[in-house]
Amino acid sequence: MHVLILGGTTEARRVAELLHPEPGVRLTSSLAGRVASPRLPPGEVRVGGFGGAEGLAGWLREQHVDALIDATHPFAGTISFHAAEAAAMAHVPLLALRRPGWVPGEGDDWHDVGSLEEAARVLPMLGHRVFLTTGRMGLAAFADLETPWFLMRSVDPPEGPCPPRMEVLLDRGPFTLEGEREVLRRHRIDVVVTKDSGGTATAPKLAAAREAVLPVVVVRRPAAPEGVPVVTGPEAAAEWVGARLR
Repeated sequence: MHVLILGGTTEARRVAELLHPEPGVRLTSSLAGRVASPRLPPGEVRVGGFGGAEGLAGWLREQHVDALIDATHPFAGTISFHAAEAAAMAHVPLLALRRPGWVPGEGDDWHDVGSLEEAARVLPMLGHRVFLTTGRMGLAAFADLETPWFLMRSVDPPEGPCPPRMEVLLDRGPFTLEGEREVLRRHRIDVVVTKDSGGTATAPKLAAAREAVLPVVVVRRPAAPEGVPVVTGPEAAAEWVGARLR
């Protein structure tokens, strides 16, 4: 049974770890290639795009894929729609693994926005020293903001247009609450910007912001394709595959 995991997330790697020892399973993980040195999962790994939904459907047929798991990042919205279209075209069962989104709690000062551009518009009203944790791909949305100072954290160095007043912090999660407290304190952060990625690996920054009584700008997730079965954890995704082996 050939299983293709559209990955690049902690959850995708965990699914691969769970399925790799299973007899009768050929496992391939697909990574987008946006990180220079990704943590590779067990099994076969391919890097790069497929050429849209039709290209993915062709790959599913050529490689005789029996099951497809979309475990991509919640903000990698395009690939999820391509996966749904390709699975339908190639008649391959599809499961989406989507980590639950974050929910504000007592004491949180969250400002919900629909895009990075909207986040950039509200920032000047909330603070001047910004902890920007939205990744290096969307920095152009903040490039015209000349007054705020940004601490931008990402795995790899940024490319393209950037805010003029910016320091780069190269780091990879998971992060700790104590570590996030120190980042906010050392850099005198007064506002945090993040995407609603969900999960636990990067959630400590939200607790640290709550403790420090800081506003947090939270970018909502993009729409996901409808009609696709969804699970919220790697174990459930592995069980879905296991049920097809029996």
